[in-house]
Amino acid sequence: MKTDHSPPTILVLAGKRDGALDPLAERAGVTHKAVVPIGGKPLIGHVLATLEKAWDDAQILVSIHDESVLEDVEEYQRLKAAGRLKACEAQAGIVESVEAAAEQAEWPILITTGDNALTTADALHEIHAHGIEDGADVAIGLAKREDIQAAHPDGQYGFYQFKDIAISNCNLFWLGNPRAFSAVESFRTGGQFFKNRSRIIKAFGLGNMIRFLLKTETVDSAMARLSKRFGVKVIAHKFTDGRLAIDVDNERTYRVTEELMKETA
Repeated sequence: MKTDHSPPTILVLAGKRDGALDPLAERAGVTHKAVVPIGGKPLIGHVLATLEKAWDDAQILVSIHDESVLEDVEEYQRLKAAGRLKACEAQAGIVESVEAAAEQAEWPILITTGDNALTTADALHEIHAHGIEDGADVAIGLAKREDIQAAHPDGQYGFYQFKDIAISNCNLFWLGNPRAFSAVESFRTGGQFFKNRSRIIKAFGLGNMIRFLLKTETVDSAMARLSKRFGVKVIAHKFTDGRLAIDVDNERTYRVTEELMKETA
C-alpha cells in the first residue's frame, strides 16, 4: 500500500540494551541480538530487506554499538554501497540513541528495531501516511489482542488493557518533527519502562495512571490526554495485522517468528 508522500528517514535501533549481552545473542554466539540468525539470515537482514522494498529512495540509519558486526549482513552492505544507509553509534539509552541519529536525519523519522523481523512495507506506509494526514507529532503503532492472538496464540502474552481494547505495541514509532522529543523524554533511561510504576507516574502523571489502571480511558482518549500533558499531538495507529506486534524478544517469540516466516515463505 504505497502512498504519494515523500519517504521518511528510517531509523533502525539495533544496539544492545543497557550494553548487556542478550540471551538469544549469547546462544547464537554473537554480540548483538540484531544479527541472531533466523529464517536463513540475520534478524536485521529481514528488517532491512523490508525497508529496501518499502521505498526506493528512503534514507536508512542503523543505530548500533559496533558496526563491524554487520559486515556479513548482505542487505546492510548492499544498501550502504548504494548510498542509502549509514550507521550511527548507539548511545546509553533509547532516547539518546534517537537524538544522536536525528542529527543526521531529515524529518519525519520512522523508527523500528533490529529484531522486528515480521514488519511489512504496508505497515511502514500506513503509519507514515497516518502521521502526516493527521498532522501528528508522534504516531505509535499498536495492534489489538484479538488480532495478535489470531496471528499466533503464543505471539504475545503482555497486553495493556484500555476501556475499548487491549493492545500491544508494534515497535513502529513515527516522529514528525523535533517537538516529538518532549513526548519521548520519559523513555530516556531506556529498559523496561512499563514495568516501573514510579517512572510511569512521573511521565504521565498520577491522574492519568489511575485512569489507566481503572480502565476508564479508551486508547484514543488516552492519547489525547498524553498530547495535552506533553504539548504535542500523539496518536495511536491501530494495525489489523497482529503479526506486527511479535518481535524476537526471547526463545518463545523466536520460535513463533520462525513459524510465521515459514507460513509466508
